[in-house]
Amino acid sequence: MTSTAVAHPNIALVKYWGKADADLALPATGSVSMGLDVFPTTTSVTLADQREHDAFTLNGRVVDDGALVRVERFLDLVRELAGSDARAVVVSENTVPTGAGLASSASGFAALAVAAADAYGLDLSPRELSRLARRGSGSATRSIPGGVSVWHAGDDQASFAETVPAPPMAMVVVTIDDGPKEIGSREAMRRTIATSPFYPAWVSSTTVTVDDMLAACAAGDFTRIGQLTESNALRMHATIEGAFPPIRYLNSRSVAVFDAVAAMRGEGLEAYATADAGPNVVVLCRPEDRARVAAALDGFGAVIESGTGPAAGLVRSEGTGENPEAEESTA
Repeated sequence: MTSTAVAHPNIALVKYWGKADADLALPATGSVSMGLDVFPTTTSVTLADQREHDAFTLNGRVVDDGALVRVERFLDLVRELAGSDARAVVVSENTVPTGAGLASSASGFAALAVAAADAYGLDLSPRELSRLARRGSGSATRSIPGGVSVWHAGDDQASFAETVPAPPMAMVVVTIDDGPKEIGSREAMRRTIATSPFYPAWVSSTTVTVDDMLAACAAGDFTRIGQLTESNALRMHATIEGAFPPIRYLNSRSVAVFDAVAAMRGEGLEAYATADAGPNVVVLCRPEDRARVAAALDGFGAVIESGTGPAAGLVRSEGTGENPEAEESTA
């Protein structure tokens, strides 16, 4: 049995930063995001009863490090739900720069959740898939529904993402550095929670910001959405920089993009900057303005325009007579 799924990354308008329960990947606060229609991840899961261990190939390279461990642990959750002991061969093509703060784990684990659930014969609702994807990577829970979505805080059953009404929006991604981060998000979250004196205020203020953002989305108030987005991003980075030892993801070029976006607004072109845990900056704008915004930012790094992305979905589901061992070696 081979199942193939595609998922897209999402960029948080209201950030997720910090877990209330690390084992269950429950967030300390809710968050709101917009899915992208660029940087898809395509993942195939092939069951292989004869194998003793899972196998994982990413972008043509056989993975045997910590990334494989994360995939194996996630597949163990799927096997537990399915009542199966079958091992799997996972082959993934990820077009998101991995570990660069552009939500590669979100699209990666969302695609894996959809493909693995189908391969193991699970009939899961979108809400159940969102909860499952959360166990692989917190932000993956928001890549399941796509569009503009809210990820609810709460217990294991209550913490999932769902699409919410919002006005048409676009994003312009400015890739300043597509290499992996020196300090990964998981370690940075842990250090922030443990040592940043700003973290309690981050939690309390973000809880309010989520409610404000949902109200702005429901009202179709793009200006308010943009103001909340930029403010929340800067608050998150200030909280991270308050950790000890400090962690700084934004560099001088990142700050220059924020400054350029502020200058755009001063000249009447409404756009708002945000950045996840990395140096790359994403600019929120109206769809009709995205070409102008992209042109204005062309000198700051590689620029990619994006509309609102789709939900994660299955693209192939079939029994196979192929030898999974051969698929692994030729991927």
